[in-house]
Amino acid sequence: MSPSDALAALLSGLTWVVLGYFLVANGYQTLLLCGAGRELVRHRYMIRGERLDPLLGSAAVPRLSVLAPAYNEAATVATSVRSLLTLHYSNLELVLVNDGSTDATLAVLQREFELSPIHPIYRRVVATKPIRGLYQSRTNPQLLVVDKDNGRKADSLNAGLNVATGELVCAIDADTILEPDALLRILRPFLDAEDVVAAGATIRVVNGASVRGGRVESVHVPRRPLPGIQWVEYLRAFLYGRLGWNQLGGNLIISGAFRRDAIQALGGYVHDTVGEDMELVVHLRSHGLATGGPSRVVFVPDPIAWTEVPESLAVLGRQRDRWQRGLADVLRRYRSLLLNPRWGVLGLLVFPYFVLVELLGPVIEGLGLLGLVAAIALGAINLPFAALFLLVAYGWGVLLSLSAVLLDQSTGHGPGNPLDLALLISWSVLENLGYRQLTVIWRLRGILNFLRGRQDWGTMVRRGFNPPEGHAAEVPFQ
Repeated sequence: MSPSDALAALLSGLTWVVLGYFLVANGYQTLLLCGAGRELVRHRYMIRGERLDPLLGSAAVPRLSVLAPAYNEAATVATSVRSLLTLHYSNLELVLVNDGSTDATLAVLQREFELSPIHPIYRRVVATKPIRGLYQSRTNPQLLVVDKDNGRKADSLNAGLNVATGELVCAIDADTILEPDALLRILRPFLDAEDVVAAGATIRVVNGASVRGGRVESVHVPRRPLPGIQWVEYLRAFLYGRLGWNQLGGNLIISGAFRRDAIQALGGYVHDTVGEDMELVVHLRSHGLATGGPSRVVFVPDPIAWTEVPESLAVLGRQRDRWQRGLADVLRRYRSLLLNPRWGVLGLLVFPYFVLVELLGPVIEGLGLLGLVAAIALGAINLPFAALFLLVAYGWGVLLSLSAVLLDQSTGHGPGNPLDLALLISWSVLENLGYRQLTVIWRLRGILNFLRGRQDWGTMVRRGFNPPEGHAAEVPFQ
C-alpha cells in the first residue's frame, strides 16, 4: 500500500470514528432533551398550587448552613453577607470563612456586623488549617465568622463544615447571588425522600442584568456575543442537561445543598483537585450505593442562583481549561465505575457519557476538523457528503440550543422582552460558528495541562454587579 493510500485509509477510518461519535453524542443529547421535557412537566404538575408561605416562618424546616469562603473580599463582603442574611429561610445559619485574607475583610465584617469573639467549641471532624478565631454577630446571631490560616477553597469549606450546625449545607461563591426563595425551593427533594443526598439549583448568567442591594431587579440578555452565547450554554447545561439526567440516572455535577453528615463521613472536600464540586458528587453517589446510604442527586429547576461569566476570551479560556482538568481528574479517580454493572445506571449510562462526550469529545472533534481539512486538501472525501454532514451537525446543535430556550420560556423565568428573546435566538445560531471551535481548543489545552500535572486555578477577572464602565477586578482563584 502506497503512503497516499495509507493516508486515505486513515482519513476514511477517522471519518467513521467521527460519524460514530456524532451519532452517540447526539443520541445522548436527544435522550436528555426528551427526559428534560418529561421531567419539567412532572415538576410543574407537582408544584402546581404550592405555597411556600407556611415554610417561611416555620422552625420545623431542617437547619441549613450556607458556607461562604472569602479571600480578600473587603470591597464586596458586607454587601454579599447582607444579601445572604435576607434569604427567605427561617432556620438559616451563615458561616463565612475568612481564608487568611491579607486585606481588610475581617475588619469590615467586625465593623459592619458587630462581631463578638466566642469560644471555639466544635467537633473537628475534618482536618483543616488552624482556625485563629471564631466570631458571632451581635446584630445578626445567625452569622458566624471563621478566621483561619489560608488553605484555599476546599480547606475553607471543610472549616465551615466543622463549625456549621445545619443538617444541610450549601456552599456559595463570592460572585453568586441567590434568589430569596432559592433555599426553600431546594429543600423540597430532602422533604420528599430520605435517599436524597444532594439537590442542585439552576445557575443563570447575571451579566446584563440590573442588580441592586444584592438582588437581581431586572433580567436582560447580554448584548455582547461572548456573555450572550454563554447564557445559551448555561440554559442548555441546566434546563435539559441536568434536568434530563433526573430521568436518565442522576447528575454527576450540581451546585446546591448537601447533607452535612454525608460530606463529613467522606472526610470533607478534597484538596488536590480543581474539580472539588464534581468530585464530591461522584464520591457521595458511589459511597451511598456501596453502603446502602442516601445516594440520589436531584436537580430542581426553580431555585435560581445568578453568576457572573467571563467577558474576555483569555479569562474564558482559563476557566474552560480548569473545568476540563477538573473533569479529567475526577473521571480518573473514579474510573472503576466505568461500564461496571455493580453501579447500575451510574456506571453503565451516566459515567460513560461524561467520559465519551464531556472528556473525549474535544479530542474527537479536534481530530475530525483536522482530518476534514486534510481530506479536502487530498481530495479524499466526498464533498457533498462532507457538506451535508457539517450542515446536519450545525443544524442539530442549533436545534438543541433553541430547545433549551423554549424550555426556559416554559418555566416562566425566561426573558419576556421580544428583543431579549431575539438575542437568545441569535446567540443560539451563532454559537457553532467559531465559539464552539474555540471551546474545543481550550478543552484540549485543559487535557494537556492535566496530563502535565497542573493544578493551579488561574486568575479570574470579575467586573462585578453593575460596575462602572471599564471597571474590573482581578481575583486569584482560591
